[in-house]
Amino acid sequence: MKKFTRFFVSGLLLVAVVLICFRLAADVRETIAAGHDLPDGGRLIDTSEGAIFVLERGQPQNIPVVFAHGTAAWSGLWQPTLDAVSEAGFRAIAFDMPPFGWSEYPHPPEYGRVKQSERVVALFKALDQPPIVVAHSIGAGPVSEAVMRRPDLASGMIIVNAAIGLGTHESATETPVFLMNQTLNRHIVAATISNPMLTRTFLRGFIHNKSAATPERVALLQAPMQREGYTAAVAQWLPHLLVPPQDALSTRPDNRRALDLPVGIIWGVEDTVTPLDQAADLRALIPDAQYDALVRVGHIPQIESPLEFQDTLIKMLTNIANSQGHEAES
Repeated sequence: MKKFTRFFVSGLLLVAVVLICFRLAADVRETIAAGHDLPDGGRLIDTSEGAIFVLERGQPQNIPVVFAHGTAAWSGLWQPTLDAVSEAGFRAIAFDMPPFGWSEYPHPPEYGRVKQSERVVALFKALDQPPIVVAHSIGAGPVSEAVMRRPDLASGMIIVNAAIGLGTHESATETPVFLMNQTLNRHIVAATISNPMLTRTFLRGFIHNKSAATPERVALLQAPMQREGYTAAVAQWLPHLLVPPQDALSTRPDNRRALDLPVGIIWGVEDTVTPLDQAADLRALIPDAQYDALVRVGHIPQIESPLEFQDTLIKMLTNIANSQGHEAES
């Protein structure tokens, strides 16, 4: 028994030392001040919910298409898609959903789905016309919420391997005990999500086409990890990833069935994060939605099969624009 106790205590001490080392490494790494060293081609847009970082392509007078990213990503992951969409005659705008990327960290640090949707609404209001919005993975939750709360601010919506959590509001989930303590939470995040040593591993876990985890994409995803306060901000966000929202419209199937705007659905057939049956659930609720399933593709189609994804997306965007009485400017 004494040997087991010594072994157990030694194990806990080792884990504690490792967590502390990763936390110290994060403190040393996170040196870029807010608003500084922004990526080329991007800018901050002042909104009622803080400064939102965007990357833009295309002419200002063209139909705007707004892109929302998934977990631990940022607008930079959309860059090849932005180029293709702008060349097709649209104005392509990708934004960073806090706490990821380069947008201003909110104060107070509220990251629930409804609050995130208010940031999306604020960005829509800053544009000169209602955009078609394209939302990937976890970004589809706040975007869907924004569209449901302010349908007048969007002209269409395309969701890509969406992590929406239909029906999850029916069973309340408690915040995991290990995330209730913010100090411990920050140490956990420093060792995992904000740890650049694991970026490639996490990316490969999300995709079916492993070759898409190139050194260039890994480096791109790692760039915002150098921002001051990145680990702390992600730690404040993390509980919202694991606990379904109870006050959101977007988890309720009837609200999605009642959507009165053009919808598109794009899904990777090999997705193990949000499996294909979730796309089937959405199609059953929105039978008029455009739909395409991409074979040999996992959770991130825009990097796993970029040309096929871009072709599918542009066709859907063009159909939505035409349905609204607009045409893309070639």
